[in-house]
Amino acid sequence: MMRGKGIVNRLAAIAAALLVAGPLHAEDGYALWLRHAPPEGEGRSRLARLGGLIVANNPDHPTVALAMRELDDGLAQLRGGAAAADGAATGIRFDCHDPAVARGGAFRVMADKASLRIAAGEPVGCLYAAYAILRELGQGVDPAKLALDEAPAMPLRMLNHWDNPDGHVERGYSGRSIFDWWHLPEKLGPRMIDYARANASLGINAVVVNNVNARAFMLEPRYIAKLARLADAWRPYGIRVFLSARFSAPKDIGGLATADPLDPQVQAWWRAKADEIYAAIPDFGGFLVKANSEGQPGPQDYGRTHADGANMLAAALGMRGTVIWRAFVYQAEDTTDRTMQAYAEFQPLDGQFADNVIVQIKNGPLDFQPREPFHPLFGAMPKTRLMLETQITREYLGQATGIAYLAPLWKEVLDADTGRGGPKPKTVAQIVSPVGMAGVANTGSDRNWTGTHFDQANWYAFGRLAWNPSLTSEDIAREWTAQTFTRDTETVRRIAAMMLGSRDLVAQYTAPLGLAHLMGTGHHYGPSPWVCDLERPDWNPCYYHRADKDGIGFDRTAKGSGALAQYAPSIAAQWADAATIDEKYLLWFHRVRWDHRIKGGDTLWERLAAEYAWAEIGLRGRIQSWEGLRPHIDAERHAAIAADMARELKDARWWRDASMAYWQSVNGLPLPAGARPIPESLEAYRARTFPEAPGQ
Repeated sequence: MMRGKGIVNRLAAIAAALLVAGPLHAEDGYALWLRHAPPEGEGRSRLARLGGLIVANNPDHPTVALAMRELDDGLAQLRGGAAAADGAATGIRFDCHDPAVARGGAFRVMADKASLRIAAGEPVGCLYAAYAILRELGQGVDPAKLALDEAPAMPLRMLNHWDNPDGHVERGYSGRSIFDWWHLPEKLGPRMIDYARANASLGINAVVVNNVNARAFMLEPRYIAKLARLADAWRPYGIRVFLSARFSAPKDIGGLATADPLDPQVQAWWRAKADEIYAAIPDFGGFLVKANSEGQPGPQDYGRTHADGANMLAAALGMRGTVIWRAFVYQAEDTTDRTMQAYAEFQPLDGQFADNVIVQIKNGPLDFQPREPFHPLFGAMPKTRLMLETQITREYLGQATGIAYLAPLWKEVLDADTGRGGPKPKTVAQIVSPVGMAGVANTGSDRNWTGTHFDQANWYAFGRLAWNPSLTSEDIAREWTAQTFTRDTETVRRIAAMMLGSRDLVAQYTAPLGLAHLMGTGHHYGPSPWVCDLERPDWNPCYYHRADKDGIGFDRTAKGSGALAQYAPSIAAQWADAATIDEKYLLWFHRVRWDHRIKGGDTLWERLAAEYAWAEIGLRGRIQSWEGLRPHIDAERHAAIAADMARELKDARWWRDASMAYWQSVNGLPLPAGARPIPESLEAYRARTFPEAPGQ
């Protein structure tokens, strides 16, 4: 039975009650989607009949006890701090070892007038059920009509942190790292528990705690002890810890002369290291490895393959854990199209990886751009366990400025037909669902966790899609909005509409018509299409847009790099003709003249100018829409979001002006009729520097 509450929970319930008592009160966003704000009127009376008595057949299990407490506390907050109605409360019963329910987090929720029954095949399913009940109630569902039967589509639902032990976050835009390695293991801050709660509420069950550009000393005993403290704290929430491992660690900290994966001494060192970790963390998840990419060490340093390296680590872990081997690779000496290199290196290795190896593939073949076609490796390695890697943090999409709701981007990939997989070709979601999905985390030390309030929606959407990739972007936006801001139906509709179009607006002013990688070097923030002189050709925006007086775009057809041939023939055929291709991918696959006619009759130059203009119009309209929602949003968050939107509009104008100035410098064409003048010279835009930009 769960009746008493600590002072923290009572204060939280009182705070929740204040949300419906008179004017809206300021919120800082720390509670995320777990605010559990009370409904008004009939909704509150219905909730008064729910709860009061919560029992379980194994209440002493840490995860079951946690599920009971989370549900009890959440219901108290939803009731505005009021107790359940005497004599009329619906009893709640957890059965967390029901043999009729699958293991792995599945659960069922059944309601009638007198009881609410939660059944799961194992304790973590009960925890997920508790959060699912609160999610439904948070959207205004009648508790008497609760009926849920869910199971996660993907077994591994993982966050990858690009956090460094010194607190700096690579590509992080919401403050410093949430991990306090200096004070661990003796001190574990409450933020670590709140982080685990948020993840568990979405079904996220794995966390890689350090940067893929890993430091070898993270494998030393003192860091294993720190990692063990995190693992102990997160275990009741169903979260396993993983570690990014530096491939050269046997040399860096092990005293060996080599890290050759076929060397017996190297193999023995990794076996001993794995045994050491499992002695401290019995449920350690395994290693994430970035190898032979961007200068990181790897098996190719010794003439070995990615499979050789991954399988050596897999043997060290045994079936206790998993090696996740990233397919994001490109070499300085490789002069082929960078988007082709991962396919060329990995596809021939299909079937050569050990059973406990996962190859982790980015959503697109380049690097988390605002818009890319899906990665050609999906569907091309049927004998290999493949996992989708996404980026929750917005490295190339404005960072923590404005709004860029990424569920539509991820849905484009998940729903993409690969053209491969037999008579009925498989989608990317069907290929990765047996394995999992990873997201580069966007959390940081900012009070609201993610830098902007709307970036919380990307963390939320990632978890929901990893649990169920068939959910729609709109459904996720609506349920997040109802829990985060308000249940008012019209306000939810308007906010969801703003969210759904936001990523397209960012793509319009940063990557129109299939352009890519036009961002500044280092911080990846503002426009720098003029950068052509960096050490590596594929670090330069010029490498990707290839603009000159004759035309613009990267020819990836058979007449160009041939990258199109890496896709199944049925898919390649859709993108092979510049006259019929979806224009969102035109300049990704084709180089065309400035006077090339786009569908509708405009020239490419005219349409390019229009894309920038349409983005500005869309952003101004969104600002007006947000202003109209002022009465429905607390003042603190409304003002913060309004400021973010104003900054994004300013950035969009900068992107347009600087980009158009550069395109004009190479094509010599006048601005299309009706286009507003460019206020500054190209030289002025090129002279801008941003040493204060985050994430460098």
